[in-house]
Amino acid sequence: MRAESQWSESRHDTVAAYYEEKTERILRRYGPGPRIHFHVGLVDDVPPPGEPEARVRERVNASQEVLLAELARAMGPLPEECELLDVGCGLGGGALYWASKHQARVTAVTNVGLHVELVRTFAEIEGVGARVKSLHCDALAVPGRACFDAVVAVETCSYLPRAEWFRRVRGLLRPGGVVAIADCFLGRPELAAPFDRYWRTRIGTRDEYLSAAHAAGLELEACDDVSGRAVGFWSLTLELLAHERFAPTGQLPARILARGESRREHLRLQQALLDGGLEYSLLVLRRED
Repeated sequence: MRAESQWSESRHDTVAAYYEEKTERILRRYGPGPRIHFHVGLVDDVPPPGEPEARVRERVNASQEVLLAELARAMGPLPEECELLDVGCGLGGGALYWASKHQARVTAVTNVGLHVELVRTFAEIEGVGARVKSLHCDALAVPGRACFDAVVAVETCSYLPRAEWFRRVRGLLRPGGVVAIADCFLGRPELAAPFDRYWRTRIGTRDEYLSAAHAAGLELEACDDVSGRAVGFWSLTLELLAHERFAPTGQLPARILARGESRREHLRLQQALLDGGLEYSLLVLRRED
């Protein structure tokens, strides 16, 4: 546990700085909002290349909401006036989704101070300001005990020390409550280093997650490998990158280089999802007592 805490502390500032620096690009690429998502989407039919940029953006956003809808389906019916914790909420797209589509009362946690006010602003625009509370807090330090019916973590757990986080989650859940996870899992060990280097994560295997969850007192209720449907999302993001590449110039050379790196990593991730080097899955775990 001590080693995990040290790892968490050493990574916290790096990850927060990484996302703060990316905020403007996230807004530009995935905006304008109010429901802005920065995570994988699920795509069943990839359109041919050459669609207008605005249409590609619409497809990206729609695919990201399909992912959340699939996660909601896996979770099953939520209780009325559900108290839901959104861990690593980003710019609040997921929090707004749960509040507007499922009438949940959402606590949206982010470790990026800049994002707190953005989440509040977008929640007001969406008309769910009274149902969304944004909180600047480390995921391991969320206050309370047995106060949430559901905890949602979309591409968050790979930044966290799993054993410590699952113990904290169990303490936050009411008896019978669920934790729903959407994340990328390691299939082949040689892919861990390049994945972690680019995304600033500590990727793990699905078995590692499940072992840590079971040890914390959380039991697996659903597991859905959606890797095949996630592949198409990266085709859409590559199309967006192509549009950005041919946009009017005036961009800094460093930004152009960063876009080239993004393209390489998106292609690498897409290939790994196809050949089993990586897996994208939805997990639902329940606190039984």
